[in-house]
Amino acid sequence: MLHYSFNPVNENAYEASIIELFQNMGYVHVYGPDIDNRDFTSPLYNEVLEEALVRLNPKFPQAAINEALFKLRNFENAELVQKNAIFMDYLQNGITVRYTEKGEPKDTIVYLIDYDKPANNSFIIANQWTFVENSEKRPDILLFINGLPLVLMELKSPSREETDASAAYRQIQNYKYEIPSMFIYNAICVMSDLLTSKAGTLTSGEDRFMEWKTIDGSYENTQHAQFDTFFRGSLPKNVCWIF
Repeated sequence: MLHYSFNPVNENAYEASIIELFQNMGYVHVYGPDIDNRDFTSPLYNEVLEEALVRLNPKFPQAAINEALFKLRNFENAELVQKNAIFMDYLQNGITVRYTEKGEPKDTIVYLIDYDKPANNSFIIANQWTFVENSEKRPDILLFINGLPLVLMELKSPSREETDASAAYRQIQNYKYEIPSMFIYNAICVMSDLLTSKAGTLTSGEDRFMEWKTIDGSYENTQHAQFDTFFRGSLPKNVCWIF
């Protein structure tokens, strides 16, 4: 089993090592500033999302896809946790849509993820992804599955004594106030400082963020989970971790 033995000296180096790791896992790397004509007020990778919905739902007309996109982008006024719960239902069960075809109303379900064939999905790791809402923020790393920002990672330098994974947790809480719409589509939050990597959900307190000490369940690293063990075990290039 491959383990990384380097010792990144700052946050930029650690970020680069995470990106390299995910590229080796099969994710495609995207550098935010390289994306032309992106809507900075949308947390979605819209171009990839639209292509994915057409690809995953080939039997449905564009009217059905458009209705699903509308529901995905527009939530009724509610608390963030409620919006996230609606999205998670969409993610796991699909979006029920009604559209008109040849003058007749029809109902169907548009799916966001292909759980049976993981290779049909798009897996992207992005950094420097600017999002503007209450203020302008750039989370360290986002994982997009079919254009949906399902995982947000906040990294802290492993070499700075005054910061640690707890500082990453506090930054994530700040993001919830400054860019709350990003968290409508969030399935997992990650805080990491190389020595400690933990994952939680939108509603997890810091004490509920958990380490991941095995890649495939057959071997458990009983010490602090090495950072590659954590990421390779918890976020492989498939979709089982969404549940």
